Amino acid sequence: MIKQLRFYTTLILARAAYLGIRLLNKSSGTSFVGMLALKLCPDFLKYCSKYIKNKIITVTGTNGKTTTSGLAAHILENAHQEVIHNLKGANMLTGIANVFALNIRPLRRFDYAVIESDEAYLTKLYDFIKADYLIVTNLFRDQLDRYGELATTAGFIQNAIDKNPDLKLILNADDPLVANFGNNRKAIYYGFENVEYMQNYEKSNAPTEAFNCPCGRPLKYSKQFFAQQGHYYCECGFRRPKCDYPADVKIYDDYSILTICHPDVNVDFEFKVNLVGLYNAYNALAAIALAFENGLNQAEIQHALDSYKSIFGRAEKRTINGHPTIIQLIKNPTGASEVLKTVDLDSNIVIAINDNYADGRDISWLWDSDFEQLKNARKLVITSGIRANDMATRLKYAGIAQEKILVEPSIKKAIQIAAKDANNDHITILPSYTALLKINKEKLHD
Repeated sequence: MIKQLRFYTTLILARAAYLGIRLLNKSSGTSFVGMLALKLCPDFLKYCSKYIKNKIITVTGTNGKTTTSGLAAHILENAHQEVIHNLKGANMLTGIANVFALNIRPLRRFDYAVIESDEAYLTKLYDFIKADYLIVTNLFRDQLDRYGELATTAGFIQNAIDKNPDLKLILNADDPLVANFGNNRKAIYYGFENVEYMQNYEKSNAPTEAFNCPCGRPLKYSKQFFAQQGHYYCECGFRRPKCDYPADVKIYDDYSILTICHPDVNVDFEFKVNLVGLYNAYNALAAIALAFENGLNQAEIQHALDSYKSIFGRAEKRTINGHPTIIQLIKNPTGASEVLKTVDLDSNIVIAINDNYADGRDISWLWDSDFEQLKNARKLVITSGIRANDMATRLKYAGIAQEKILVEPSIKKAIQIAAKDANNDHITILPSYTALLKINKEKLHD
């Protein structure tokens, strides 16, 4: 009874704190309230799970967590379900506690929780919350100073999975590291049988990780879509698992067409996804697989896909000073290289790179990312952020003409220059994570 009283008292104090920081305009409020809630009530998240009537869905992986979880939550909401979701991508314990603290009411229950979780914090989250589903998107090298090598990241996720024997996994079959989580577990696999690009694009020259089979031999591929994702196999018999939700995809400039086979009825369903790139097609396929698993139909899912709007730097579309602008987070070699394939080379481009803790202090990933994709950029490429000069050097070696590169450390000023010089043209902004936070906070004219 005392612990429950502490929980309700924490809810009141957390909401009061949120109102205070909003009045003072001191924070976006994505983590501070959660930090306070966990300080006042260490078991706060354990009590929160009681407010979910149906299913708790967790999403993790190196890239695509925010988009996959956002799509999943939006599809469920469009099917008239009450959903609590850490929409803004704050995915450590404080961010997750934050969204619960600001949405829970004593008499209000939610049908679903869709929780994006940082890979390293997933096992801690499962100390408090018993999830029904875990979607794992992919595993790429990311923030080596924080996570270490991929085996370390995979270990974090495996430890979390081992805590919950009843957890149903939804796994990317095309990623050998992700698919391996399904060994001896209840797992649903999704993946692409065929990928067709409907416009010309240059094949990425970014380094591709070489993965060995558990037996020690190098994996071979009959199809390789990007990075380690594709149809892999080994002479020992290890191979890509058969997909429960196999799909074909056609990639256009600014949307994709997915044709997905539903296992229960053995019928192909077609979906249009208004997001750029193959990486977003993977995110959509994961969210659609989850929706099918929870009984939604093609019409309900497509209606939600039609109204989904990208947020917070994940192919986010905005208008700045009258100029159509797309903002795409970049943070590691594989993700950045896939984003760079989609950049409009006729746009003014701003690349804002910070090396704060949340970005990862090690910026060597810039040299492994395929910035050569920008060598034919026809207008300004403005580098900004704490590591603006390092980014400018990288672009020089990528073959971009020196006169097209402009260094402006102030992110706000860099965007203003791009908007002023654009002559009604498009603007592309490629920020690292804390640079994205800065952009979101700035008072840019939309």
